[in-house]
Amino acid sequence: MIKIMETIVVEGRDDVSAVKRAVDAEVIEVNGFAVKKIKTLEKIKFAAEKTGVIVLCDPDFAGEKIRNTIENYVPNVKHAYISRKEGEKNGDIGVENANPEAILKALENARFKISEKENTFTTEDMFYYSLIGSENSKDLRQKIGSILKIGYANGKQFLNKLNHFQITKEELENALKNID
Repeated sequence: MIKIMETIVVEGRDDVSAVKRAVDAEVIEVNGFAVKKIKTLEKIKFAAEKTGVIVLCDPDFAGEKIRNTIENYVPNVKHAYISRKEGEKNGDIGVENANPEAILKALENARFKISEKENTFTTEDMFYYSLIGSENSKDLRQKIGSILKIGYANGKQFLNKLNHFQITKEELENALKNID
């Protein structure tokens, strides 16, 4: 499976699953028109600065509105498009209905970059920093995710986010010092 450097932005949870069937990438779900929330837009802006962003929305009016909202706040994003035909299933149109080949083709047309970076963090680091395996690991990941602007995730996903967004050990250690 191709590992993509950019973060992919999609509308909903089912879109995340569809993208993850096609490629190995970090995916941000905007929950449809909730994209207008500053917190969501700031997360996309951070991703754009760290890794680049590819927006993959449904081929419909709502998808275009969401694309425009994102592009107005974060102008340097790439766009990937699936056709209405590729996203149609039983009268429903959306990225979640597209097959992995159609999603990969759309991302290729957006000219994604293949990730070749080395991972900074390991599972052992997650234990060392108490991000997994401790009674307060969940709360710690939530606080650290907020400080680092990578959001909350379970242990495995948090490890992936630290590596994907190229967080340094120094950045993580500084975030840990800034927790009450």
